[in-house]
Amino acid sequence: MATALEALRESLPDYAKDLKLNLQSLLSETSLTPAQRFGVALASAAAAREPNLVRALEAETLAEAGPETVEDALAANALMGMTNSFYRFRHWVGKESYAQLPARLRMNRVAKPAGSKVDFELFCLAVSAINACEACVRAHERTLIEAGLAEATIHDAIRIAATIHGLAAVLGLSSSSTEHP
Repeated sequence: MATALEALRESLPDYAKDLKLNLQSLLSETSLTPAQRFGVALASAAAAREPNLVRALEAETLAEAGPETVEDALAANALMGMTNSFYRFRHWVGKESYAQLPARLRMNRVAKPAGSKVDFELFCLAVSAINACEACVRAHERTLIEAGLAEATIHDAIRIAATIHGLAAVLGLSSSSTEHP
């Protein structure tokens, strides 16, 4: 029986063949653990806001990596949705006066994820890359390097995030073109 993710993958148009191939290879063989692969994919799909892809990856992540990974991936997206907006504003404005003000935004989950702290940081990095927050990308990448993660592993996570982001764009076009002939 085909999974929802396999069905989505097979439904992709011919112009998205590279994305289809990338998805297949990235979710099966990388330097990442299954929890890292599927957690990054789910967090990235949530950040890209494509509901069909989120549902398919949520089911796949649950099966491949368990409920803690699902919970952490979705929590990473929620927290980064908030912090990426906040820190992008500070970065874009570039005024030292804003940087001196405390953020006063709750981020308890970063310190106490349901699963691995390193995995949670990796999910946050992927979402921050999709949300284009330079400050958060730099901070999460530095934290991962300090935790001992190899650059190749971080690179693989961003490859997954980029592929998922591309897939979300294609799936969004596909659903809008069928709704508006």
